[in-house]
Amino acid sequence: MNNKLKVAIVGSTGYGGVELIRFFQNHPLVEITSVISSSSSGESIADGFPHLTGVIHRPLDGVDPAEIASRADLVFTATPSGVSAKLVPSLLAAGLKVIDLSGDFRLKDGTVYEEWYKHPAPPADLLEQAVYGMAEVYGEEVKGQNFISNPGCYPTATLLGLIPAVEAGWIDPSTIIIDAKSGVSGAGRGTSLTNHYAEMNENLKAYKLNKHQHIPEIEQVLGSITGTPVTVTFTTHLVPMTRGIMSTMYANLVGEHSDREIVDLYRKYYENRPFVRVREPGIWPSTKEVYGSNYCDIGFAVDSRTGRLTIISVIDNLVKGASGQAIQNMNLMMGWEENLGLNMTPVYP
Repeated sequence: MNNKLKVAIVGSTGYGGVELIRFFQNHPLVEITSVISSSSSGESIADGFPHLTGVIHRPLDGVDPAEIASRADLVFTATPSGVSAKLVPSLLAAGLKVIDLSGDFRLKDGTVYEEWYKHPAPPADLLEQAVYGMAEVYGEEVKGQNFISNPGCYPTATLLGLIPAVEAGWIDPSTIIIDAKSGVSGAGRGTSLTNHYAEMNENLKAYKLNKHQHIPEIEQVLGSITGTPVTVTFTTHLVPMTRGIMSTMYANLVGEHSDREIVDLYRKYYENRPFVRVREPGIWPSTKEVYGSNYCDIGFAVDSRTGRLTIISVIDNLVKGASGQAIQNMNLMMGWEENLGLNMTPVYP
């Protein structure tokens, strides 16, 4: 145990924190030394999550940066937005490595953050310091860093589906329309009409039209790739399932490209990236095919009649969209194999 990386999880009683615990049971180089909850300090995590009975033996700790630093080398902050912005500076000052899942450090412009997240922006120097941890695109930048901002769930599915075609110049970024659908676990564990069974069962809801906080994150990354500002139309929906995101994207093609050419482009782009799987032409992924795993599966359809490309990208929002990707970033930070502790086959059916 002494040679293992000691990790702490702030926000252990949320779905993201619980997923970190699940995956770390299979990670050979990590030891969980502290599970932390500001609201349930001193209690057993199994009181709220009986499936963790006998898995985590320590009671939940409170949020004390000095105490966390005395027990851990790296801390995951799986908190609501606005919380990490206040907490992370003291964690970094205590000498901890930090991987933040909250979204507070994804946007480089504090003014843009405040407009979309409705919270005071974190310090500008930390916004600049945080490395955006989309491993398949920025993995080399993640290596050896101390502070990673984990991408959002919708941006992960969307950007992995768009970036190769945008970078190759095969689609027009100004024409991108994104239709994204998520399971209700993306809303967190708190009870509300958003995830109330009677409200969601046999129902489909659009929400946050033109106001979702992941819009500027998607536009920031696409703009960094094109070198010019990119504006997208992005509509989100809740569907009556627990896990999963399907992001369906439409864009005008630049030039003529077949389904086969698109598949070959994406397979070359994601060559040696273990968690992106590109479907053969005419085969499109479903959310069940990545359930419980760190995979992102992508499929395509070229419409020669309209001159548009349709891209289908699916992930598990709690894994590749949150905790799994965070562990992937940790592996890269530490110089380990990218897929260490993450090689779980999707749960099917």
